[in-house]
Amino acid sequence: MFDRIRADIQAAVERDPAARSRLEVLMCYPGLHAMIWHRVAHWLWTHHLRLSARFISQVNRLITGIEIHPGAQIGRGLLIDHGMGTVIGETTEIGDNCTLYQGVTLGGTGKQTGKRHPTLGDNVVVGVGASILGAIAIGDNSLIGAGAVVLHPVPADSTAVGVPAKLVWEEGKRLPASVISGATGADPCEQCLALINARFSEMEQKIVELEGRLARTAAAGG
Repeated sequence: MFDRIRADIQAAVERDPAARSRLEVLMCYPGLHAMIWHRVAHWLWTHHLRLSARFISQVNRLITGIEIHPGAQIGRGLLIDHGMGTVIGETTEIGDNCTLYQGVTLGGTGKQTGKRHPTLGDNVVVGVGASILGAIAIGDNSLIGAGAVVLHPVPADSTAVGVPAKLVWEEGKRLPASVISGATGADPCEQCLALINARFSEMEQKIVELEGRLARTAAAGG
């Protein structure tokens, strides 16, 4: 446990440019504090002291603003940057050297039992406010964009963005726009905007025609 806490401190020093020393990280980083308390709560959880584990996790949430279920399995070197509003569910599994920014949710999609939360591989980065929902896997070295809602697995070395999330990089390669947009060849939002623009153009043309008729009528009457 203490070895993992040392790795968590080192992760903040290496990956956060605002970190000036290990002492500063130890004293001032709520993400690290949340992980220290979680390591204790997880030890109690795995030794069947479930009520004590849940109580510590709730105190952890109250102090840091980060909610981590004591059953979550978290590897070495996790950096929770800022962290306020971050939620990590019971059956979540997180690999080594991952980074979560504030407001991230690693949650479930319903009331099913068993494995119901995500599994993150090694070196995964999850952007601000992103949600990864369900028992899906996020591959090693992948990036989840800020605000994304991920409902399907993401391969290794890939990037997913949007609501719902779509792959823009897959296995280290940039995907063409036609693939990103789907079989229709256009994003639904882009299609909607195109229809609105077409309608505006049609109305403007009708206004021009009406103004021309009014001008001709006025000239003929004069």
